[in-house]
Amino acid sequence: MADNYLGRKMEEYMAQANAPKSRPHITLSKLLERNRSHRGYDVNFIVRDDQLRRIIDVNTKTPSARNQQVLRFRPVNQTEAHKVLPHIALGGALPELHLPLPGTEPNAFIIICSTVEDSKYVNVDLGISVQSMLLQAAEIGLNGICIAAFNKKKIIEEFDLKLEPLMILAIGKGIENIQLVDINPEDSHAYYRKDGIHYVPKLKIDDLILK
Repeated sequence: MADNYLGRKMEEYMAQANAPKSRPHITLSKLLERNRSHRGYDVNFIVRDDQLRRIIDVNTKTPSARNQQVLRFRPVNQTEAHKVLPHIALGGALPELHLPLPGTEPNAFIIICSTVEDSKYVNVDLGISVQSMLLQAAEIGLNGICIAAFNKKKIIEEFDLKLEPLMILAIGKGIENIQLVDINPEDSHAYYRKDGIHYVPKLKIDDLILK
């Protein structure tokens, strides 16, 4: 009986050891915490074409105002990143830093365009799309930032775009230490840096709920 007992225990141990390991559960809350706007990236990390495609693919599943699906996307990998970098500006609240710092530039982008003129409905789609793509980037271990400050004319020329670009996403492996900090409604909402940490002020839940 002792031999049978030890044999069963050994079989149970081996079955557990060989069982496929389940991935840690990723919650929306965790993804939102990871989804911070990075203005500095690991230039040695190359974002693959299939990763850009996977990020763009979320738009086949997201809601669209009136279901018109007017947004179109131009992926830009490391071979074309030099066409974007001179025409974008990061860190509008920190102009003295001239971000991104040399040697921390992103090397992949997604240019978001529209098939129709800008409108409130297009802006609804744009907000949903951008947040969804950045959350997808966070899920696969990447980071990004929305870029609204760019030279639209130059981007159109560089990529021979037939549609108007609305926004650009930078995608890569972020290297910044970013922390959220609670503030009161009357405090400054501007992000800032101190001792190498990028702080992002956020209102507390009680200040967001109307009473």
